[in-house]
Amino acid sequence: MRIGERTIGDGCPPLIIAEIGVNHDGSAEQALALTEAAARAGADAVKVQFFRADLLMSRAGALAQYQRDAGERDPINMLRRLELDARALAAIASRARALGLACIATVFSTPLVPEAESVGFDAYKTASPDIIHRPLIESLARTGRPLILSTGAADLGEIERAVSWSAGAPLALLQCVSAYPTPDAEASIGALAQIRRRTGRPTGYSDHTERVETGMIAVSAGACILEKHLTLDRRAKGPDHASSLDPAQFAEYARLARLAFTMLGSGHKSVGAVERDVRSVSRQSIVTTRALGAGRTLAPGDLCVKRPGTGLEPWRLSEVVGRPLARAVEADAPLHADDLS
Repeated sequence: MRIGERTIGDGCPPLIIAEIGVNHDGSAEQALALTEAAARAGADAVKVQFFRADLLMSRAGALAQYQRDAGERDPINMLRRLELDARALAAIASRARALGLACIATVFSTPLVPEAESVGFDAYKTASPDIIHRPLIESLARTGRPLILSTGAADLGEIERAVSWSAGAPLALLQCVSAYPTPDAEASIGALAQIRRRTGRPTGYSDHTERVETGMIAVSAGACILEKHLTLDRRAKGPDHASSLDPAQFAEYARLARLAFTMLGSGHKSVGAVERDVRSVSRQSIVTTRALGAGRTLAPGDLCVKRPGTGLEPWRLSEVVGRPLARAVEADAPLHADDLS
């Protein structure tokens, strides 16, 4: 699976997505500033949200507790304040590409898919609540663009069902906990491995914790995509700022995640180039206890085991005893295969 210029999957560096979300506060200029901040902080991609309040929220709609805690009082007015139109999103996508970033869009309503297609995003994503929105998932899958499904507050059956609706589109899944912020004890990073096993799809982590270390832990657990909210000011008024990272924190988040990937290595046990010197000098080998002449049949008392590991390995000691020497050997010298007849 590829998103923009990046290959996603095992053995590939994690794709680190800076979620702009609604932290632009309805300002296209602030969204562009966040895009530039994401590039400076080391993100690989930015993600925007494409919704219209009247398409997304009925009159019966309600606010989540974290939104009320952030000072919101009316769900439709909140959404209207935070909308960006397709023209603004196209400007963000253009700026992102100029900065070497992919641009991904979460689309919330099926009627918006044609407009989203006019922008030309590198990939689409569905928000966690839309794991049950078959028409939206099928519509996004039909575009042929890579699709990421977020899985917060979903069970495995719902996840597998949503995967079946993807109609063969390039697909990845994100383990997610729909709590803003997510307490450490509820982060459930280990669940991404179960999602990957059950679906066979690249799996990452959509992170709503307040820590910079969480991405590093997720990569160590196998995450190939990380998504983290970015804000210019965590104290700003709005529903998501408090559970986001500022640019300096995001830069550290990205650094630690990439460090984890580097330190994990290939996953295959082998002798590394950095080990060869220590291997040679600190391993032990078969060594003579005295000077021995050519033709001598080696006896147990002629041999011992000492460093360095440049001679015959100690596991061969029993097969060396009883062999004649092809040439004279000095005392306290490693024994080599060509010393034997």
